[in-house]
Amino acid sequence: MDLFDPEIEALIKDVIGAAIEVHRHLGPGHPESVYANALEYEFELRSIQNDREHHYRVMYKDRDVGEGRIDFWVGKRLTVELKAVEELADVHTGQVVAYLSQKDEPVGLLINFNVPILKEGLRRVIRSGKRGRGKRA
Repeated sequence: MDLFDPEIEALIKDVIGAAIEVHRHLGPGHPESVYANALEYEFELRSIQNDREHHYRVMYKDRDVGEGRIDFWVGKRLTVELKAVEELADVHTGQVVAYLSQKDEPVGLLINFNVPILKEGLRRVIRSGKRGRGKRA
């Protein structure tokens, strides 16, 4: 698994730039849905291809066991999960790792808008192994 994929790195840069713009205008304290609406609009303004609330099938041992939902599936490569919480928890990282495993992608973004400086709320999540638990980066 190549962790440095130029296409994904470009998408990450674009998404972080859009998220910073949203946070610059709205600041912390709003519900997650407000940030999702604003980020979707910012993606539109920047012509960033995305699928909001992207639904996908969850497979278990070659059996379809249900449906998952990713906040944003950007460029058909990058999982972006949004939060507006006091503090990111390991369960939030685990959620992104589960998405990455299902989409067979190496890296995703977890963004918490409920922080004074957005840099403090950005987490790159890396999937380790085929169905690994993941780690922070």
